[in-house]
Amino acid sequence: MWVGLELATLMTVIMAGIYRTPSALEAAWKYFILGIVGISLAFFGTILVHLAGQGVLGEGLPAMTWSKLLAAAPQLDAALLNLAFVFLLVGYGTKVGLVPLHAWLPDAHAEGPTPISAVLSGLLLNVALFALLRFKMLIAAHPGALKPGPIMIAIGLLSLIFAAFMLYRRRDIKRLFAYSSIEHMGLITFAFGMGGPLANFAGLLHMVMHSLTKSAIFFAVGHVAQAKGTQRLADIRGLSVSHPALALGLALGVIAISGLPPFGAFMSEFLILSSTFAREPLLALAAAFGLLVAFGALLLRLQNVLFGAPSKPDHDVNASSLVLIAGLYLPAALIAWFQRAAELLG
Repeated sequence: MWVGLELATLMTVIMAGIYRTPSALEAAWKYFILGIVGISLAFFGTILVHLAGQGVLGEGLPAMTWSKLLAAAPQLDAALLNLAFVFLLVGYGTKVGLVPLHAWLPDAHAEGPTPISAVLSGLLLNVALFALLRFKMLIAAHPGALKPGPIMIAIGLLSLIFAAFMLYRRRDIKRLFAYSSIEHMGLITFAFGMGGPLANFAGLLHMVMHSLTKSAIFFAVGHVAQAKGTQRLADIRGLSVSHPALALGLALGVIAISGLPPFGAFMSEFLILSSTFAREPLLALAAAFGLLVAFGALLLRLQNVLFGAPSKPDHDVNASSLVLIAGLYLPAALIAWFQRAAELLG
């Protein structure tokens, strides 16, 4: 898994610096260095898990087989698993963009082409978190190992609230939505830290909703930046006047990512907050506070972009309708898949 993740990282590093401006090259190098360090730490954590498995399953392939490791998890060395999880959390946390390991993410989004921003937010962040979740299952299955849930709750809440406040200080439209990605990855990490069938289901659903919505938003933002000739929020005005279709597409995307009904992200966020409130009301209030702060920032920025005297004419874009459909109806097969995955996560 980590090999494929690193190959994808190397490809996106090249694309992040494709414009060869000083800021683009700086962003590419920052992404490359932090990405290499992160995946190296994750690889070392994987080696430690393999060493823990050798003591029970023997050398060779059995100690690298996931199903056998999970079945033998209660018998593994707790100290090795604890150390492995620290390296895995820091390594994959860097790839996910969790605070304080997020420094590469806003630069890579802002300086790379729009499709790279969509791939980063919609795919690579989720893949890295998926890798971390697999090891979380292994650590959680050992009764004597540390509990990964509270650690993930803490770092998820920190990422959510920090990114929510940082949204108010962004002056670049792509950096704005980059911090929105950090916010949502924090919320998803928080959900998986809480655990349980409902929170895990909601976390998986939110991963999908965030991927679809943020991809649509970044393509809309790419159209806006091309039309206006800038990514500076201060220079982007009057989309609703100059091109209503583009303004509508961007507005729908921002409303969807803000978690408002009837879009799919509303259902996933509602499930995360309601399941948390039933068990830990104070944590639910903290998460809701972060979401409200982020919503205020996005609403403020959207208002400035949509209204006022237009600066230049724009092009057309349509946000994905899948997120709206998912907020109203989910196929039974998709629900069953999410439920099965949530059960496996514990």
